[in-house]
Amino acid sequence: MARVDVTVMGAGVFGLSSAYACARRGARVRVVEWSHPGAGASGTPVGALSPHVPEQWNPKKQFQFESLIASAAFWAEVEAESGRSTGYGRVGRYQPIAGEKALARARDRALEAGTLWQGQASWQVIRADEARGLVPETPSGWLVHDTLSARIAPRDACAALAEAVRAHGGEVSCGAEGPLEGRVIWATGYPGLAELSADLGHQVGSGVKGQAAILAHDAGAVPQVYADGVLIVPHADGTVAVGSTSEREFDDPYGTDARLDAVIDRARAVCPALADAEVIERWAGVRPRARTIAPMLGGWPGRPGHFVANGGFKIGIGLAPKVGELMAALVLEGRDDIPEGFRVEASL
Repeated sequence: MARVDVTVMGAGVFGLSSAYACARRGARVRVVEWSHPGAGASGTPVGALSPHVPEQWNPKKQFQFESLIASAAFWAEVEAESGRSTGYGRVGRYQPIAGEKALARARDRALEAGTLWQGQASWQVIRADEARGLVPETPSGWLVHDTLSARIAPRDACAALAEAVRAHGGEVSCGAEGPLEGRVIWATGYPGLAELSADLGHQVGSGVKGQAAILAHDAGAVPQVYADGVLIVPHADGTVAVGSTSEREFDDPYGTDARLDAVIDRARAVCPALADAEVIERWAGVRPRARTIAPMLGGWPGRPGHFVANGGFKIGIGLAPKVGELMAALVLEGRDDIPEGFRVEASL
């Protein structure tokens, strides 16, 4: 490219979704990545796209809800333009209910969801014997079944987004540094939070290590499970991903250890169907967590023409459809629709 309108630093899901949204608007885009699409936290095998509970509603929950609703059409479009699968499927989610108090709370949330989710998804209380697939152990005999949760194969999704950017004339340059031409979006994960903190003289975020595993078990297109702090996600390729840990202190960002063994053991206890499933991959990475725990989006303070898209933490892939649109509108049109709690300044 002789000239670039937007340079995106980082080919994780925030960087690629921003690049894709810019390219679809006709901008000339270059994505610069040190390794390959999804090399950082976006390469997690888990791929759980799940909502916050439908209560105590706030702008963050509304933003997430809108993005999760938009996800089916968004990822279908990415698949069509890239010719690659993303593994997306709105399969729902089961959560066990511990006892009578939890059962009453779950039923209250079901009523709240009827209003807050606008009839586009439901939060139901069902008996465990009505469930199918990976049915978790539940002391009460009852489960929450929400129909908003979805699964995705994060690595495949990042690869598909990269191809979709190319399909719109964009460039995805991996393994090499590129010039910072045009406006620049910094989507560089937890190292980017450290760089931003150093530049601003204020700790705006940090990295939280997560460990996950892939098990050989073909559960089919059935609901994912969240129980005992463990995510259990059946994927379309005949595997089940389980995760993850949350480690604020760590020596080896990419090493797995006994903490992951404990997660796998809990997953097997929660879903006995996984008891003999072979572990075929162990994974570790560091997720970018902004100080507010919300995504960090907007202009880089004191650096005109530079922008930040970071802090996806545990929900970044689910937010990607709307994050990309917000960043493209800001960078290309100067339209700032970023929620107050998502701004870089909110972490200062």
